[in-house]
Amino acid sequence: MNRKSERRGLIKKLKSEGYLSNERVIEAMLKVPREEFITEYQKSYAYADRPLPIGEGQTISAPHMVAIMTEHLDVEEDHKVLEIGAGSGYQAAILAEIANKGKIYTVERIPELAKKAEENLNRIGYKNIEIIISDGSKGYKKEAPYDRIIVTAGAPRIPESLLKQLKDPGKLLIPVGGRMFQELKLVEKKKGEFSTKNLGGCVFVPLIGDEGW
Repeated sequence: MNRKSERRGLIKKLKSEGYLSNERVIEAMLKVPREEFITEYQKSYAYADRPLPIGEGQTISAPHMVAIMTEHLDVEEDHKVLEIGAGSGYQAAILAEIANKGKIYTVERIPELAKKAEENLNRIGYKNIEIIISDGSKGYKKEAPYDRIIVTAGAPRIPESLLKQLKDPGKLLIPVGGRMFQELKLVEKKKGEFSTKNLGGCVFVPLIGDEGW
């Protein structure tokens, strides 16, 4: 079975299990080759629904978690999106496919990972993604505010900087809890007020930084 067939099979599985329903997210996940964001020896696991190590103690999220987060983020084609934790670049690529008339800013604290992500995204041809090497727990004030903010690392609390950098109206998605287990929280900002919804348990690497761990 070739990679495209494996990708289609995974998407079909995620749809049948209730993780995917938004057509824009489905199209994006069908387009983005996950095998381009992992190491050569991992490629046979590219479309297994599991996280994979990408080096430096970090992981690429399991496809079902990417689906859950992307669906709840509800990105529009012209949105400006801030991602905290570029990793190998896969989630940013999914977001860039959906916000194809917008811009994705992705912050990565580990220079080696930022370089890999940039190489991966450039090789595939994404032009609407900018990678910043910085402390993601403080966001990226230079381009704020953002229509959507997504954090792919677990925080002990919601960083104040991220709340300040969220547009009104806007949505912020972040895992919050301990170092080993978190609750995925969706924060919505409307007319200056914040509301928070719990989306269930999850396990992410810790958000390291001044406003993280």
